[in-house]
Amino acid sequence: MSEITETTNAEIKKSRFSTKELVFTALMAVIIAVCSWISIPATVPFTLQTFGVFMAVGLLGGKKGTLAILVYILLGAVGVPVFAGFSGGIGILFGTTGGYIVGFLLSGLVYWGVTKALGEQLVSVIIAMVLGLIVCYAFGTIWFMVVYARNVESIGLVTALGWCVFPFIIPDAIKIALAILLTKQLKKYV
Repeated sequence: MSEITETTNAEIKKSRFSTKELVFTALMAVIIAVCSWISIPATVPFTLQTFGVFMAVGLLGGKKGTLAILVYILLGAVGVPVFAGFSGGIGILFGTTGGYIVGFLLSGLVYWGVTKALGEQLVSVIIAMVLGLIVCYAFGTIWFMVVYARNVESIGLVTALGWCVFPFIIPDAIKIALAILLTKQLKKYV
């Protein structure tokens, strides 16, 4: 009986976050917010949010990085101005760009799944981040098309991709490369 209790206690301790892990998770949520404020306005604004997202999962790992993304989204949902253009509120999430914000959470989950399955070697991390970005693009673009059609008019997939994805591919690839380089250097301190 005491073996079962010891095993259960060890599992509970393993599943809880330490104070240090909670602080780093909160810090990464703030860093994502700061990255979202660095913005060039467009139909879908150019921001450093994806850089912040990939820094979070790269530094903290899939589980804690995804939690940091969730904290960021929840802060914005309750009205804290953490989204692009110092905006916040549930209306932003239900707007045309909301799918990309929710897509960040899906990116974190993809990263978590891929690195859990393949490990955290460089190739696995690159694959995880690229697949996460593709999932974010796909979810965000579908969301954009639905909301835009409801509020303005129907648009085709190629038009939506031209507005919301194609202009971002090279900048996002650069952000992933920078996130990988920085996380490699900073991971020893986290």
